[in-house]
Amino acid sequence: MRVAVVGSGPAGFYAAGGLLSADPSAEVDMIERLPTPWGLVRLGVAPDHPKLKTVSRAFERIAEQPGFRFLGNVEVGRDLHHADLVRLYDAVLYAVGAQTDRRLGIPGEDLPGSWAATELVAWYNGHPDYQQVDFDLSVERAVVVGNGNVALDVARMLALTHEELAPTDATDASIEAIESAPIREIVVVGRRGPAQAAFTTPELQEMGELAGADVVVDPADLEGAEPQNTNAERNLAVLRDFAGREPEGKPRRVVFRFFHSPVAILGEERVEGVELVRNELDANERAVPTDEHETLSCGLVFRSVGYHGVELPGVAFDAATGTIPNEAGRIEPGVYCAGWIKRGPTGVIGTNKKDATETVELLLDDAAAGRLEPKPDASAAAVDALLAERGARFVEYAGWTAIDEVERAAGEKSGRPRVKLCSWDDLLAAAERIASGAS
Repeated sequence: MRVAVVGSGPAGFYAAGGLLSADPSAEVDMIERLPTPWGLVRLGVAPDHPKLKTVSRAFERIAEQPGFRFLGNVEVGRDLHHADLVRLYDAVLYAVGAQTDRRLGIPGEDLPGSWAATELVAWYNGHPDYQQVDFDLSVERAVVVGNGNVALDVARMLALTHEELAPTDATDASIEAIESAPIREIVVVGRRGPAQAAFTTPELQEMGELAGADVVVDPADLEGAEPQNTNAERNLAVLRDFAGREPEGKPRRVVFRFFHSPVAILGEERVEGVELVRNELDANERAVPTDEHETLSCGLVFRSVGYHGVELPGVAFDAATGTIPNEAGRIEPGVYCAGWIKRGPTGVIGTNKKDATETVELLLDDAAAGRLEPKPDASAAAVDALLAERGARFVEYAGWTAIDEVERAAGEKSGRPRVKLCSWDDLLAAAERIASGAS
């Protein structure tokens, strides 16, 4: 059985691993729009969290198994279409994640200086689509809207010193921009209270360990907070510690503002401020706006209120949830999904393992029960011929390992895990040296 797994993040690799280790095992072609695998492990995990990226070693072991092929720089909807995949594979499994951000839906959201947090994350992580984006960090105050770990990542990255940034795999351009920015204050705004924040405790604790930034929490925001779970209880203990600290006069400060929502981003030609409304919680812990408004001057707003899936041409899509309609990962016999495009952008990296396993078990059940339509054209040669006919410059796994070696070698010279190649031309050139036999 030949299966196309579209997407090479954690969900895609865990699905591939399940298929390759099945009895009988399947052959897997992993199709990825970028020349590089690993999804948000490479391009979403914060550069100062290298331990989280070590999960990639498990993915490398999966890629070494017989029957696995990586087809990078191949975009579904451009180089291959859904109809092609259904014809050329016995089954198709979409694991494309959630590639854009949720909108706030407020006036001024598209002013210059108002950004999706996902864009900044992609920029400092070296995503080739975001290296020409001009993030003007020459402001004194930035506002981050959201109370999840991505909001913390953005706030923390903007607060890091040279000594904290230098050993990371953030791009050189982003390190230089963050170091030289005149930012004095980063305000993290949450619509609900500290007991409802989605931070995980280790990430929250890190905010109190920043070398160059004080952390500020208003003790009044913590009064009456009632944790409903262990994570909230631990978060409240950390926030109470922050609230009791005296500022040390560090060059930057991170301020947590709970019970507030932005209702407008203000400015003529670019962001000049944000209008906030004070919220109260109802009996169901929903944020209900009051009549209390204030304007907070700022030059940057980063919206971090969640990721959102993107529609694939020819595949059913629920625009409200940003997911592909499915039942436990089955879209229809022969077509499946896993990860964020299946369940929405929730959970941590490891959550995708259970999720992908559920989908793969359904796929294998359908195969065993004869519910998959036989595909006489299902062969690697047929896929390669179609890609060649369409002029696709696909990157095989050996091409990715060539990129990896170049990046790691550059990093070794400066005591960093890697120095990323972050333009399409550089990535493809490094990958194609292997194909041409050059060293």
